[in-house]
Amino acid sequence: MLLQCVVLCSLLAFVVSVASTSPLVGVHPLDEKYFESDIIRCKDGSKSFHRDRLNDNFCDCLDGTDEPGTSACPNGKFYCRNIGSSPKFVYSSRVNDGICDCCDGSDEYESSIGCPNTCVMGGNVNYIYKPRTKLKSVDRKLGSTTSLKDSNTFVNLQDMFKNLQGMKLVFALQLVLIGFLLILWMLRRRARSKRRRKNLPLIRSAN
Repeated sequence: MLLQCVVLCSLLAFVVSVASTSPLVGVHPLDEKYFESDIIRCKDGSKSFHRDRLNDNFCDCLDGTDEPGTSACPNGKFYCRNIGSSPKFVYSSRVNDGICDCCDGSDEYESSIGCPNTCVMGGNVNYIYKPRTKLKSVDRKLGSTTSLKDSNTFVNLQDMFKNLQGMKLVFALQLVLIGFLLILWMLRRRARSKRRRKNLPLIRSAN
């Protein structure tokens, strides 16, 4: 059992090291023949590029054909082999961004966080990287940026914020109304005091 674990770990380490140094990193195995020629055509047919420009961190094709293993093209996709689990594609913008999206850690081949290989844990486990300076965790998946619980919490916060804004408006209107009534009361009191002052000499003369 121990020997099998050692062999499996060695095999996985070899695959990750090969993937990190190969110019075809992030390429689906079925597309490897597509990149064998010296002159490669963009899959959208817009232009062609030399094989030396493959994964050179400069976007030549709008569809990201020439940058499957970097984050240079916004429309590109990175292929996670995830040996021992389920392979998948992630957006190229998530390559070397400091977050482990592939369970084999192949999407962070040039970053310094050191993604552990969690593919052998019995599933496509997303590793949550927690920096030492911050205790915030990030768990991102393809096509979904937040979980259902997080989205519900966000909606509740929005509703609470709107309610607070409504309460502030009502409170401001109440203050304006109270101020207006107070001004009317003061003006009325002054008018009464003036009347009394005018009537006071008449009362004294009558007496």
